[in-house]
Amino acid sequence: MVVLCNTKYLTQPECTVILSPIMVEHPQHRIRRPQHFHRALPGGAADDLRFIRQTMERSAAFTAVPGWGMFAVGASALPAAWLASHYAFDLRWLQIWICEAILAISLAIVAIQSKAARRGLPWTSGPGRKVALSLVPPVAAAAILTFPLFRANLGSVLPGTWMLLYGVGVVAGGEFSVSVIPVMGVSFMAAGAVALFLPAMGNWAMAVGFGGLHILFGIWIARRYGG
Repeated sequence: MVVLCNTKYLTQPECTVILSPIMVEHPQHRIRRPQHFHRALPGGAADDLRFIRQTMERSAAFTAVPGWGMFAVGASALPAAWLASHYAFDLRWLQIWICEAILAISLAIVAIQSKAARRGLPWTSGPGRKVALSLVPPVAAAAILTFPLFRANLGSVLPGTWMLLYGVGVVAGGEFSVSVIPVMGVSFMAAGAVALFLPAMGNWAMAVGFGGLHILFGIWIARRYGG
């Protein structure tokens, strides 16, 4: 009888104590855990999105290269080459090409800004900045060399020098842009090399390079990469 009483009344509470923590969960614990989780999520998600965006900007190619803008740059070079052909690498010849360079740079900047705005792409940061930093030094070197070469009566060397250094910049910047851009840079380097070996044909070599190559690759880029 004592054994039965101990079995009935002493062991049952132990079973109840063991099962109670398993079957019953305190309401406060059930509420606090979701609240703590949702409170930490927005901050971490924002950091993750910021990291993903920065990574994509660093690794993405600069696709805001304006095909039709490049076509316009090439089209503007053709009448400049025709006007400059009337002068034998003298001061008037140099002035014509300097004016053409200013016009071409202006057209390119406006076209890049327009295409980047349409696509919502930053053109002054990420890959756009890398393209600019790769292109500007060779172009600046070409501009600096212009005046000592011209003073030394080596105006006929300028077309080859300009196209060669411009091609170097395009090849370097093309590493951060669409795949056809380095091909265009190599083509400019080839045209520049020909102009250096045939200086008398330098003016028409620039018509082929700054005019024809810009038009050809501009049409290609406009069709393949959307304007």
